[in-house]
Amino acid sequence: MKVSTLLRFILLLTLIPAAALADPVSEMASFSVFGKIDLSQLANGQVKTAAGAAMSTPRYLSVQSCFVIPRAPTQVVQTMKRFDPTAHRELKVYLHSDLPSSPSAANFSKLTNPPSNSAVKALVAATEKMSPELQLSRAEAQKFSGGKPVFSVWTEVLAQRAQDFAAGGARAEAPYDHTSAAVQPGKEISGLVRQQSPVNKQFSAFLVATGLIGGKGSLKPDLYWELLSVEDEGVLTLGASYTRGTSGGYQAADGLYYASGGYYVALTLYQMWPVEIGGRPSTLVWRGDFISATSLGELHGVERIASEGAMKKDISKAVAIFKSEAGR
Repeated sequence: MKVSTLLRFILLLTLIPAAALADPVSEMASFSVFGKIDLSQLANGQVKTAAGAAMSTPRYLSVQSCFVIPRAPTQVVQTMKRFDPTAHRELKVYLHSDLPSSPSAANFSKLTNPPSNSAVKALVAATEKMSPELQLSRAEAQKFSGGKPVFSVWTEVLAQRAQDFAAGGARAEAPYDHTSAAVQPGKEISGLVRQQSPVNKQFSAFLVATGLIGGKGSLKPDLYWELLSVEDEGVLTLGASYTRGTSGGYQAADGLYYASGGYYVALTLYQMWPVEIGGRPSTLVWRGDFISATSLGELHGVERIASEGAMKKDISKAVAIFKSEAGR
């Protein structure tokens, strides 16, 4: 090999991101809390979970997990896109509906006949008395004073917020300022990621192309809304999911950019690599869950550790359900 050719080859290597040269296990170790994992243990069905790196904002919390699914990454992503959380009672999602790229009030028609359970009744009661724990803008809060049915007004609120996101991303969302805490969802999601530096480095190029941390973004989202239970109280939420291919695998992000209560925002990130185990195409999955909630900022010591434990338990449950569906 001529010297000039060798130098060009070395220069080319320096221009390729280190992650692109690394094997999946090493790449995951470069940004996760797990270090080098034993792929054979995960192949046997183990799901590893651990608390994410500590963050300086007390209301932030994160948990990381990793696992293997005996399907190729493309099949795993397809399962993600068709997954229906309402089919699994233990997830406590009562209503789930996809939204078009231009949402309207008609897309929330399921709210005309919501479930009649204690969680939903708690949401109605909190709305009727305009609880300070409801996450609304001042303008949105005023809409509930006209005597309209509760879910009729919630439909207006959700439709407008979904339209704002479709037009300008999470940064276009109105802040939760009908009480003293003026939290802006887009800034909150950005803060969650920024305070996890290795994860931020791994996903930054992807996330800036979404509508979750900046403007509208260049990637097309899968939009949806849900009615679910958080701490036995009904919560209405809006979400957006994104995926993009990466060297045979995928990155994915699922952001809950609005919630009527329970938490400010939540973000789940996925890195998926193709691996072969026992001659079978499989997928190594790293999952990072990030949440911001005012209640977390009030927890210290044992209480915060218990909250982390509960979050890890919930994620393990959700992963087990997803693995079961993806493995079919």
